[in-house]
Amino acid sequence: MGKGTDKLYVTHSEHAAGPGGAKVKTGAGEFKKLPFSCCSLSLAPFEHPVCTRDGMIFDLMNIIPWLKKHGKNPVTGEQLETKDLIKLNFHKNADDQYHCPITFKVFNDNTHIVAIKPSGNVYSHEAVDRLNIKTKNWVDLISDEPFKRKDIITIQDPHNIVARNISDFYYIKNDLPSENVERKKKEADPTYRINAKGSTEKVLALTAAAAAAAAAKAATVAATTKPVTITPSFVSRERKQYNAAHFSNGAGAASLTSTAVPVQTQNSAALWDEDEYMFDRVKEKGYAQIKTNLGTINLELYCDEAPHACYNMIQLAKKGYYDGSRFHRSIKNFMIQGGDPTGTGRGGESCWGKPFDDEFKPSLKHTGRGILSMANKGKNTNTSQFFITYRSCPHLDNKHTIFGKVVGGLDVLDLMEKVPTDDRERPETDITMLAVNVLVDPFESWRTKRETKAAALEERERTRNGQPGGVGKYMAGADGKVGGGGAKRKADDGLGIEWGAADPEVATRPPHAQKKGKGTGGFGSFDGW
Repeated sequence: MGKGTDKLYVTHSEHAAGPGGAKVKTGAGEFKKLPFSCCSLSLAPFEHPVCTRDGMIFDLMNIIPWLKKHGKNPVTGEQLETKDLIKLNFHKNADDQYHCPITFKVFNDNTHIVAIKPSGNVYSHEAVDRLNIKTKNWVDLISDEPFKRKDIITIQDPHNIVARNISDFYYIKNDLPSENVERKKKEADPTYRINAKGSTEKVLALTAAAAAAAAAKAATVAATTKPVTITPSFVSRERKQYNAAHFSNGAGAASLTSTAVPVQTQNSAALWDEDEYMFDRVKEKGYAQIKTNLGTINLELYCDEAPHACYNMIQLAKKGYYDGSRFHRSIKNFMIQGGDPTGTGRGGESCWGKPFDDEFKPSLKHTGRGILSMANKGKNTNTSQFFITYRSCPHLDNKHTIFGKVVGGLDVLDLMEKVPTDDRERPETDITMLAVNVLVDPFESWRTKRETKAAALEERERTRNGQPGGVGKYMAGADGKVGGGGAKRKADDGLGIEWGAADPEVATRPPHAQKKGKGTGGFGSFDGW
């Protein structure tokens, strides 16, 4: 039964070497430890170190292109985004060696190295353990930034060298190319792999210097050369409107495919709605003041977050729409509602004459007292009515548009809440809005700036088009005189062209006088004909 023997049994070695036996498992690959000072992607020393939460270091110039292409951690293969990267601050000594800024011990492959996430500073584990962990002093040793124990990131642990095994990296196992920017730059150089010596080195140096000089000259010429325009100088370009879109209005395509549309041979840029164009560009806050019979309430308007609601209230306030209206509804520990000129809660319209859409933002919540929000009858039914909260109302989030808050006059809001109400939630004593004054209107400021800019542009165009011109010796000079000086005369050809003084030699010459000279042959003068 034995292999080539008379034994009635099979030994372990014979069974393992046979066709059906268990084979000895070999390792995944040779163990290769990555030094702490090298990028885990390019395997070269880093210059702009960043790390992940598990302590793997990358060079910023290498990891960003990789994430844009793959979106995964090149070491673990898990999903990774740029916002998850943590900038590291390594410190060097006078000998250009990485060291701990607290203990001044030089880092090597056997040093336990950690980093603090909020500050990014890199220390030895010994310093953090003695001065932070054991003393429970949870502030950065250099920047005094507070941190938690979970913010300590292990960069290198000499007792866990498996984590830095290059053979186990995701992109190595899957044979994915790493993006090494510096290596690509060097390999792009034709002399990268040439070991130049002696005269060859001199020739290559001269060639490189000549190429650099030619590139510098080309850059200078490109900077000083006036760009060539396709439109001739005598054809005025059509200046686009400020709210022109980057796409056309489709008039040409419509006229091509429909016989009911007039023929259009040119496409014009589509125009954004003026209000919508303005709303996207206003980034300031607005301020308004509600004067009531109980006092004054100051409001801050979120014109950058809810521009439609803020613009609606500002325009209605400027027209005096709210003046004399009452707060028709008040619920203690909830809110007070107004903005209806009829005082019934069923009236009111927006400045556009129709309801406008809701504007919900994740950053805006009905949290706290004094939140200014739009009242509505359902989705996208905002008009002129609004309410101010007496307390936090999280159940109203993403149902009512928040467009401001009370920044002054909370004591007046207290007085409003104390006014008793009837069974229909109407205040028994009228709370009247005497006036709503707009203190800061960022929309009007934006319009003023745009008009000023447009006027300056028109003035510049008018000045450019009104420059005098001329030909030859009649070119106007800097002093406004033509021909270099002398009196001015009007042309009698009816064109209205202003000419300079005539040439002195021509002015003193008698009419039809010819300068005598030697005959040159030919037929002579024909003045007598």
